[in-house]
Amino acid sequence: MKSIVILISGRGSNMVSLINAAADGSLPVRVAAVLSNRPDAKGLQIAAAAGIATQVVDHTLFNDRESFDAAMTAAIDSFSPDLVVLAGFMRILSDGFVMHYVGRLINIHPSLLPSFPGLHTHQRALDEGVRIHGCTVHFVTPALDHGPIVVQAAVPVIDGDDAATLAARVLTQEHRIYPLAVRWFAEGRLRLNGGRVELDAPQDHASSLISPQAAG
Repeated sequence: MKSIVILISGRGSNMVSLINAAADGSLPVRVAAVLSNRPDAKGLQIAAAAGIATQVVDHTLFNDRESFDAAMTAAIDSFSPDLVVLAGFMRILSDGFVMHYVGRLINIHPSLLPSFPGLHTHQRALDEGVRIHGCTVHFVTPALDHGPIVVQAAVPVIDGDDAATLAARVLTQEHRIYPLAVRWFAEGRLRLNGGRVELDAPQDHASSLISPQAAG
């Protein structure tokens, strides 16, 4: 069984979806540890209550990004994970960190990339007047929020939405597709080919764009 390490900075709702999926057997991985750059991250308590090892690498104790990333790398590697999963980890990662985990570092982003990389995605989507919004799981590369896409889920933008209501609708789909993407990795079904993700035998989900009705 493959093992994962999850990185968080806050409450870690996507972390919870992964822990729950691993616990109920729908996600064939072992959550080896949950690490955070913030000692007050609420997700650390949740992980510890689930019997998962936790560790803090406080970014405020380091003089620069590279030294923090080196310490975080050492902490992650002490658990020898097959995959590193970013779940609301609010740090811009150095190129060296990203390349150390190339092909085994994934992130979930609250937009249909390549649209709306960065922060405040839901308000930006509303400001642009888009009718379809969503979320994306992707492999991490040095280019922020532009790595090869594993899976996406779309939600409608409804008249009267504000950033909070739209965010809640997207978050529901995040909790569905992140365990799915990690499962595909654990089953050895994902392959990077020329900057694109290929999915072996994708008969359960024939498209990389999954609607709320199709996801399961």
